[in-house]
Amino acid sequence: MMAAASQTLTPQVLWAQRTNELFVTINISDVKEPKIDLQPNRLVFEGETGGKVYKLDMEFYKEVDPEESKKNASARSIVLVIAKKEKDQPYWPRLLKASGKHTFLKTDFSKWRDEDEEDEETKPDGIDFSQFQGLGGMGDMGGMGGMGGMGGMGGMGGMGGMGGMGGMGGMGGMDFGNFGGDFGGAAAGEEDSDDEDMPELETTTESKE
Repeated sequence: MMAAASQTLTPQVLWAQRTNELFVTINISDVKEPKIDLQPNRLVFEGETGGKVYKLDMEFYKEVDPEESKKNASARSIVLVIAKKEKDQPYWPRLLKASGKHTFLKTDFSKWRDEDEEDEETKPDGIDFSQFQGLGGMGDMGGMGGMGGMGGMGGMGGMGGMGGMGGMGGMGGMDFGNFGGDFGGAAAGEEDSDDEDMPELETTTESKE
């Protein structure tokens, strides 16, 4: 434990912004059990990789909305899309409340858009936002996946072929009231009588002519 404590470091952080959100990347790979605590006014992170412990505690320039924020931890980095609490306001002049130079913090030019260019492209390249959506309720969505088993009932759709027997319904002369309570037995009996009745109907028609 003492050896781990002596190796405590601050990870490199990249950031960019839009009018209503921040893009923050904690630039370390293969983090074991990362702990991310996003609060309205700060971000606290702790994780271990390569036998070294990384810690981060950043106080934001203004408040953010943790409930509307998302995160995605991959093997290469941890990316957070953090919602600003104040919407449709000018860009922040900086990420942190404290001014001055912070050696661990750098602008993420791959995601940055100037404020007057935001209408041209509001989302940065290289981010698959579908992955972020899945992280919010991963457990719940997994449960929904179990419902996919109901898809097996789709096999019953094959019984739809029985619907072809509906062609028998074309023999509208049949009085279904005569089938009685035992549908299976009555249906079998009527099936034979239907085949016999058809020629009789033709004979009757000829006799009328």
